[in-house]
Amino acid sequence: MERLRGRVAIVTGAGQGIGEAIARRFAAEGARVVVADINAGTGERTAATLRESGPEAVFLPCDVADAASVAAMVAETVARFGAVDVLINNAGIAVFGDPLEITDADWARCMSVDLDGVWHCCRAVLPHMLERGRGAIVNIASNHSFQIIRNTFPYPVAKHGLLGLTRSLALEYAGRGIIVNAISPGYIDTPLNQKMFAEDPDPDARKKVEAKQPLGRLGRPDEIAAVAALLASDEARFIVGANIVVDGGVTIRMYE
Repeated sequence: MERLRGRVAIVTGAGQGIGEAIARRFAAEGARVVVADINAGTGERTAATLRESGPEAVFLPCDVADAASVAAMVAETVARFGAVDVLINNAGIAVFGDPLEITDADWARCMSVDLDGVWHCCRAVLPHMLERGRGAIVNIASNHSFQIIRNTFPYPVAKHGLLGLTRSLALEYAGRGIIVNAISPGYIDTPLNQKMFAEDPDPDARKKVEAKQPLGRLGRPDEIAAVAALLASDEARFIVGANIVVDGGVTIRMYE
């Protein structure tokens, strides 16, 4: 199935994890993929892997927290491919702590990537999409966007804001052909989470997290990618401002 044949898709944070899985899925669906990442090593590796299987892919360095860096990345995308059809705002960082113990720098670092960074990317691609009267934006949020876990401040603040941004832009531009939605992943088996488990002094840390999941396992990055491919395609043109939760059911459960 090639639902995205010929489309140009920017995927931020595509060097690993969920972003890499989305880039791979989009390439398999026929898209020309821009791997936008702050890490040149992982970003170029992803793009090179995509090129091996045939689709057109390129790595472009990008720090989403820097509006100028984002603008340069989008300008280069348009120069190379002529358009931007799809934007996946996946780049993000986790800043967790006690509200009264985090510093101003912690707060700013979290917001600059998880909220401001998404807006920088949307603001840069929207004029190009509006000029063509068509486009799809998918923001990778989190179940922290609507649920709270103690000692994770200020990450859920940024992610709650991200849903507000998604809905506001969705309503603003739906009538002009731009479809904006969000995906809220739960606990996904990414390299970052694998590293966290490996560094945890509790050898059973992963098993304990898995035991809390209704399915008894973590999610896979490709399961998020499948939903992103749907939202980026013409099949989802009547889905506007939605937040699709892909968390294995963990947030529909009351306390146990």
